[in-house]
Amino acid sequence: MSNLIFFFLIIILISFINAPICSSLENPSHFIKHGVIQQKYLEISRPLPFANLTPSCTLPILSHHFGDTIGLPPVSVAYAPPDNCSWNHVALQFNASSNGIQYDRIAAVWLDGADIFRTSTAESTESSVFWTVTKDVTRYSSLLAKEDISLSVMLENMVNDVYTGVYYVNVTILYYYIEEMNAPLSTISTNRKVRMVDDVFVDNPIRGSLGLNEKPADLIIPISGNNGGEGFWFRIQSDSELKGKSVIIPKNTYKAVMEICVSFHGLDEFWYSNPPDSYIRENSLTSQRGHGSYREVLLNIDRNLVGSVVPFPVIYPGGINPLYWDPIVSIGAFDHPSYDIDITPILGDLLDGKSHFMGLKVLDSLPFWLVDANLHLWVDKQCTSDCEVQGEVVDYGTPDYEMKRSSSFKGLDGSYEVELKRKSQYHGWVNSSAGNLTTTVSRELKFKNEIKFDNKGTEKKVKQKVEEEIEISVVSETGMKISHTTMKRKYPLTITTKTSKPSREDGTIIMHSELENEWNEKKKWSNRDSHSCSSSLKNRQKCKGCMSVQDRIVLQGGATTEQSYSYNGEASTYSREIAAVNGTLVHDTANYVKSPSVSAL
Repeated sequence: MSNLIFFFLIIILISFINAPICSSLENPSHFIKHGVIQQKYLEISRPLPFANLTPSCTLPILSHHFGDTIGLPPVSVAYAPPDNCSWNHVALQFNASSNGIQYDRIAAVWLDGADIFRTSTAESTESSVFWTVTKDVTRYSSLLAKEDISLSVMLENMVNDVYTGVYYVNVTILYYYIEEMNAPLSTISTNRKVRMVDDVFVDNPIRGSLGLNEKPADLIIPISGNNGGEGFWFRIQSDSELKGKSVIIPKNTYKAVMEICVSFHGLDEFWYSNPPDSYIRENSLTSQRGHGSYREVLLNIDRNLVGSVVPFPVIYPGGINPLYWDPIVSIGAFDHPSYDIDITPILGDLLDGKSHFMGLKVLDSLPFWLVDANLHLWVDKQCTSDCEVQGEVVDYGTPDYEMKRSSSFKGLDGSYEVELKRKSQYHGWVNSSAGNLTTTVSRELKFKNEIKFDNKGTEKKVKQKVEEEIEISVVSETGMKISHTTMKRKYPLTITTKTSKPSREDGTIIMHSELENEWNEKKKWSNRDSHSCSSSLKNRQKCKGCMSVQDRIVLQGGATTEQSYSYNGEASTYSREIAAVNGTLVHDTANYVKSPSVSAL
């Protein structure tokens, strides 16, 4: 306890010494900063289970300079797995650097049209900034084993006399061969160039970051477009747009999961802080950031709602106060989370050999959202091309949906609140060589957001909480439990800003802000053999700072960022405490314990 107290005293002291005095107390917004010191940026996450192992092979696949690229199509290169390489796990390594003034930019990596990595860049300054992200992409093994496909990277950047930063990007793919002890292994030749171990995996429906004991899908169908300069993602400009793709699902499919990839920009970059349109009209404001503070991404199949996502509020490195994110970026900034919806219960309606439309839309959205999806399919390999897996939707359930909105304003001061509750359950069976299995997916979502304005609108507090619980059960025809999965997530967010009116003729303002953001997740899984596993993750950031701003350029300021990360799983436990003050790391301790049950051949 004494060490912890000493740690926080150091932070307070350094902050007091180094931070500029902000003598005066608008809304979360996007700014650009200046810097003169070469800096490495990082997003805090746990090490990959195989991070310290030597790869079986390494494939440097793309090296490109992204200059003035807005309106240009993605950069594409040919992909094929390396010759004579045995692997069962894969990581994608994204290295980037830049120098020169630049905003943060959005980027993505697609493999054969599937979105396998979504990221934003650090804000570039006069000196060099650089960073590396390594992502486990094992769940895309069915694509990574293919030949004669393309890997594409899009990074929308603008270069002119003011914004001079060019982003230099290198993409490398690392292949690993890992033996899980006490598990049956067989090496399967997928083609003449690559051998991929398959039977090491157990079919575990806990999705998200693929674990060592999870079986990747046999087939992945991208739900994406190819719109030239707009890339493979769908660009949604309003809540009336439904973007998607028609697909034919193989008749021997026994399991299906839709992975949704999403990021929000423009007028909706800070959607969770947007006031209602009535507030903007009644105060004759010029801001177009309205429609209130609720957004939800809907998944429609043949225009029937089958699932939804309220995305985690990722804050890009120029958001709210860019001094927060130097050198620790926000949760998810360098590796955007994706979201899985298990649609196995409705396979009975999709195994007819006909085309079905998979569509995405964003409720209450403003320009613009970038969304696409990957349809992960597991097929019955004992069923030949003429074989058909049978299925039936037993019950779509009666979705329980409730939304309340309320507001009370007097001039620029007052409050706005929106609350959402959504419950759903899908129930259906699929009869394959594994037997007649019934899958039930139950989901409950709770969303609450409150915005308060004070001091003639110059002080604003945003408080949001998202809670989601998903339960997936699979039982046999006789009622025997095959597997049971539960996942609980919470996304609490609090943002407070206090902004002075322009104090000088040049329009300079002073902005104080505080931020607390958290990803909290718990998963449990068990099967018919009474084997069970669980994991928990708590990732929390707390930031405080002030800055003087002119025309969205930060002239001076100071900020403190503290982050605590704690993960407990079957394969490892990991914790890290880190803090930065005014762009300098002042504390960084980590503890990593890896299970001895995994070793490399």
